[in-house]
Amino acid sequence: MPATATSPNPAALKRAAAELIAAGRDFAARGWVPATSGNLSARLDAHTMAVTLSGRDKGALIPEDFVAAEIDAPPPPGVSAEAPLHALLYRTDPAVGAVLHVHSLTVTLAGLEHEAAGVVVLEGYEMLKALSGIRTHEIRVEVPVFPNDQDIPALATRVAPRLKAGTWGYLIAGHGLYAWGKDVAEARRHVEAFDFLLALDRERTRRPK
Repeated sequence: MPATATSPNPAALKRAAAELIAAGRDFAARGWVPATSGNLSARLDAHTMAVTLSGRDKGALIPEDFVAAEIDAPPPPGVSAEAPLHALLYRTDPAVGAVLHVHSLTVTLAGLEHEAAGVVVLEGYEMLKALSGIRTHEIRVEVPVFPNDQDIPALATRVAPRLKAGTWGYLIAGHGLYAWGKDVAEARRHVEAFDFLLALDRERTRRPK
């Protein structure tokens, strides 16, 4: 493993890397992380996360493509510039165990189309029950949408106030989706669910009534 900003349990770092490598390969096969886009992380302990280094092909990740970074400190050199958005989620909710960021066509378009509204409202869809804690399709789920910004700390300050219980993802216009869960498996399910739900909602709203 590369040098890290902290000293996590080696077994925890190895396990997290293996789970995130599998997620990266799956997302790449689906076309959700083209080129070297996207970034992936998992909580190692209360103060540390494993996160991808910048510029790595998510379909060809190896253990050395991950670094341990402190959640309450600036990211170490070489880590994705968007690591502070991952850290924000871990600080906000101790139950968050993984954060996954993808650039699928569906989520990128959805962010652009709903940027002015600042939200995508999803309701009445059976697939909503794929989101943790939801037991019925008769529910309204609001997915926050934020304008893209190269100033990640500034973007984080806009994201933070809109994070609340039951929010499992948000969109950045023209950029993609951030989704999270209690572990990598749940976060992967949420990414898949949001991609389907946003594609479904886009298709439904585009059809003539």
